[in-house]
Amino acid sequence: MSEAISKGDKTRQRIIAEAAAIFNQRGYEGCSIQAIMMATGLEKGGIYRHFESKEELAAEAFDYAWSIASAKRRMHMGEIADPLEKLKQHIANFLIRSGLPGGCPLLNTAVDSDNGNPILRDKVRKALRGWQTMIAGILDDGVAAGIVQADIDQSAVANHILGSLEGAMLISRIERNDIALRQTVERLDGYLESLRRTSYH
Repeated sequence: MSEAISKGDKTRQRIIAEAAAIFNQRGYEGCSIQAIMMATGLEKGGIYRHFESKEELAAEAFDYAWSIASAKRRMHMGEIADPLEKLKQHIANFLIRSGLPGGCPLLNTAVDSDNGNPILRDKVRKALRGWQTMIAGILDDGVAAGIVQADIDQSAVANHILGSLEGAMLISRIERNDIALRQTVERLDGYLESLRRTSYH
């Protein structure tokens, strides 16, 4: 019995992984069940045995895509003690591919779900909140440690970083190069350094 459940779970995860790449490239409307069938080698019934609807699969696929992108962007952050250097590492990690075709799943899904699909829109909103909270939390640690200026607005700083990165990724996608992203990473490094307490040694 447990082996059957394990096999079913593996199949479900494989469907999610294959679908995530397609949804991230084509969007919800552009991703057909036929495309997922071709990618997984499963029949329609085989897919719907694991998911009640395309909407449920899309929601699971976003969670999967976001977990991969988030893991890439958090690489090596745990090895750094200085909060500002930690955030610089986080920003530098954006120069590494997200691990999924199509680029940033947050940006893609936000645009795709803007005029509909409330489940996906809620997923995107929660992912954004989590990202904002992570950055604000690191800044809070920096303020508490006397490294970051005490009068900063953590929420505003987080939104500046997020907006700059997402905008640069969009430009880089349009121009098919990473020049805008590299320029933004460099400027954000300087911006973060400007938040350091000058009396801190």
